[in-house]
Amino acid sequence: MEDKELFYTLALLKVEGIRDIIAKRLINHFGDAEKVFKASRNELLTVEGIGKVIVDKVRNTTVFNSAETEMKFIRDNGIRVAFYNDSEYPPHLKYCNDGPVLLFSKGAIRLQRSKVISIVGTRQLTGHGADFCRKLIAELAPWNPIVISGFAYGTDITAQLAAIENKLQTIAVLAHGLNRMYPASHLKFREKVMQNGGFLTEFWSTAKPEREHFIRRNRIIAGMSEATIVIESAEKGGALITAYMADGYNRDVFVVPGRPTDKFSIGCHKLLKTHRAHVLTETADLVEVLNWDRLVEMETTIQKELFVTLEPEEQIVYDFLDQNGKELLDLIALSCGFPVHKVATLLMAMELKGVIRSLPGKVFEIL
Repeated sequence: MEDKELFYTLALLKVEGIRDIIAKRLINHFGDAEKVFKASRNELLTVEGIGKVIVDKVRNTTVFNSAETEMKFIRDNGIRVAFYNDSEYPPHLKYCNDGPVLLFSKGAIRLQRSKVISIVGTRQLTGHGADFCRKLIAELAPWNPIVISGFAYGTDITAQLAAIENKLQTIAVLAHGLNRMYPASHLKFREKVMQNGGFLTEFWSTAKPEREHFIRRNRIIAGMSEATIVIESAEKGGALITAYMADGYNRDVFVVPGRPTDKFSIGCHKLLKTHRAHVLTETADLVEVLNWDRLVEMETTIQKELFVTLEPEEQIVYDFLDQNGKELLDLIALSCGFPVHKVATLLMAMELKGVIRSLPGKVFEIL
């Protein structure tokens, strides 16, 4: 994302009364955030959900000072920024209407063409719950999923450390800016997470870990994942909120059942009683519902065919798209070190072989 586009997008998000849904609506209507600020009053009023109060707020240019300050923090700290239309933006989250316009991250996060699950639960995880969590992640390792959680006490940190132990990528979604670490006692895990995934948030550097921020954080955890797993949960709590959000996004939810008298099984049983979750008693339950065995079989077959049929230069292009997701023709050529006309020929040949497809705007992705 170019600095100019980021600056105006940050400024738009700082306008009082404008949150993600309204911001997306304005950007989609005018083309980009800069054009929103340059639009006339009457033009702004034609956008659904935009009234005179918000129009007056857009006219207040003091938001530019806040945007410039945050831009400096981003530049000085090597923060990566993903815009909701970027290829780097979490693929599953793109389909969530209330997903963040911008996501800030640090680390070695790689989301393209990956299986993504979130694991949540009580901060007072029992020994039984911790053992189940570690065993589950170890048994899921052959499928190489990304494990997402909230870096909190109990279930979150247990799942994320288990992912690291099994050489899996893990992403900690934070309820505050990237200039702090909460809880502070987890600072000792920072480098491990950075080397095996990273930290991600929608919050600016000025944001503190306030109560309402955790609820907003939970929707990112649910939205990024193809499935959410609740290890243990009391009758109320953040894990249940995340599960309800995942169900609302039409994602699969799994819960580990317990005894009727177990305090931290009440929330799990509630999800089962209301038909919002699948029972998870062994790894095979999740693999079967998500159809992972079939997907791995298909991917293996495709890779074998590619090894036989792709020419060396085609393989370079394929590998680039595999790592980066869909991309523009010009950027493919630049990144692979080939002239544009040569890449165009390679892409045409690969499309005929059935390994990639073209999208509008000279964009290509692998099948």
